[in-house]
Amino acid sequence: MAEKSKAELLREELAYAPTHAMKQIDEKEVQAADDFCVGYMQFLNESRTEREAVAYMQKAAEDNGFVPFDRAKKYACGDKVYFINRSKAIILTVFGKKSVREGVRIAAAHIDSPRLDLKPNPLYEDEQMALFKTHYYGGIKKYQWTAIPLSLHGVVYLKDGTCVNVCVGEKEGEPKFVVTDLLPHLAREQEKRTLEDGIKGEELNVLVGSRPFCADEGSELVKLNILKLLFDKYGMTEKDFLSAELEVVPAMPVCDIGFDRSMIGGYGHDDRVCAYPSAMAAFDVKDPEYTCVTVLTDKEETGSDGNTGLNSSYMPYFLYDLAAAAGCEGYEVLRNSKCLSADVNAAFDPTFPSVQEKRNAAFINRGVVITKYTGARGKSGTSDANADYMSFVRRVLDDAKVVWQTGELGAVDAGGGGTVAKYVAKLDVDVVDVGVPVLSMHAPFEVVSKLDVYMTYRAIKAFYEA
Repeated sequence: MAEKSKAELLREELAYAPTHAMKQIDEKEVQAADDFCVGYMQFLNESRTEREAVAYMQKAAEDNGFVPFDRAKKYACGDKVYFINRSKAIILTVFGKKSVREGVRIAAAHIDSPRLDLKPNPLYEDEQMALFKTHYYGGIKKYQWTAIPLSLHGVVYLKDGTCVNVCVGEKEGEPKFVVTDLLPHLAREQEKRTLEDGIKGEELNVLVGSRPFCADEGSELVKLNILKLLFDKYGMTEKDFLSAELEVVPAMPVCDIGFDRSMIGGYGHDDRVCAYPSAMAAFDVKDPEYTCVTVLTDKEETGSDGNTGLNSSYMPYFLYDLAAAAGCEGYEVLRNSKCLSADVNAAFDPTFPSVQEKRNAAFINRGVVITKYTGARGKSGTSDANADYMSFVRRVLDDAKVVWQTGELGAVDAGGGGTVAKYVAKLDVDVVDVGVPVLSMHAPFEVVSKLDVYMTYRAIKAFYEA
C-alpha cells in the first residue's frame, strides 16, 4: 500500500468529512445493529399509537426491574422507577450516584405520529355506504392517505365510565379500512388542483361498511348495521364516540427494505425510532453517575400542547418531586441538568436534492445526527444549542466511538420544523437534538437505516454514562 501524501495526512487531521458508518465500524458492530433493530421492529409493529407505546414500555420497564414511582419514597443509586401520565406519556428513571441537586441527564423523545383521528361525531351514511369523518393529526400530505389499507386503534369510554380498547385491522383475518380516491379516467378536475389540495381534509373519509341491517325498509340502515356491530363487540352506542380517542393508522407491517436488508420501512418512525433507543439505553445503563430520566412524550406533532405534551408541566413537576426527596429546589435540578432531545431529522433524498443544502444535510448510514437548531427560515421557533454544550455532546460521542454527523432540517428558505427541545430549554436546561435521519418523513410509510437506529441508542447510552 502506498504511503499517504502530506496533503492526505493533513486533510485527515484537519478536515471534517462524514462517511458511511460501514467505513468506521467492524462487522461485529454491524451485526449488533441488525440484532438491535429486530426488537425495534417488533416495538413499531405493536405500538401504532402513543397509548400502545406507553403500554409496551411499561411492560418492558417492569421486565427490567422498574417499579411505579412513589413521591414519598427516597431512592438510592441503581433504583429504577417509572411514572405514567394519563396513559399517553411515560418517564423512566434510573437513579445515579450523585444527588439530583447536581442535575440529571434527560433524553426526551415523542411517541405520537401523524395520523387520522375520528371526529367526535364521525359515523354517517351516504348512498348506502358507511363512513367515518376524520380530522388529520400532525403534518401530512393528505393524498398519501388514500387507497392504502388502514386500521383503527384507540379507546372508548362508555357511559358508565368503562374503558374499552379498540384495535381492528392488524391481525390476520381482520377487516381493514380505506380512504377512497378517484380513478384517473374521471379525475380531470381533481388533477387541476394543487398537490396540497389534491385531497382535501374533508375528503379524508374512511369507508367502514356497505351492508344494511337485515332487509328492513328505512333510511341509514347501513349505518345502523355498523352501530349494531360496534355495540355487539364493544358495548358502545353512537354517543360514546364523544368520549373516545380513535385513531386511523396505516395497516402495513414493518419490514426490511433493500436487497441488503439495510433499512427499515414502516409507519411511525417519527419519532418512535428515537423513543425505542432512548428506552433501551435506560434499561441498559448501570449505576450511572447522574440520575437518568427518559421522557417519552405525547402531542409533539401538534405543538406539544395539552397536559400530555412537553409544553405542559408534568415533566418539571416530576423533577420537583425528585428535588424534594433530595432536599433541594426544583430549579436547582433543572439548572444543572443536560438533555438530548431525541428526535428525527430529514435524510437527504437524491431524488429531491433541491430542498437540502448538501454540506449541512443529514444522510442515512452516517450515524446519529446532531441538529444544533431546527425552526424555520430565520431559526424561528428553535432553541439553538450553545457552543459549549455542543462541545460536551461531541466529546461524549467521540469518546464512546459513536458514529455521528450534523445536519439542518432543510435548506434555509425551504421550510423547517420543530421539536421538544425549545420546551426543555425554557426550563433552563442545556439541550440539543440528536436522532435518526428519515426518508419520506411523515408519510404513511417511512424509511430509516438500521445503523443509524443503533448509533442513536449508543449515543444516548453514552450520554447517560458520561
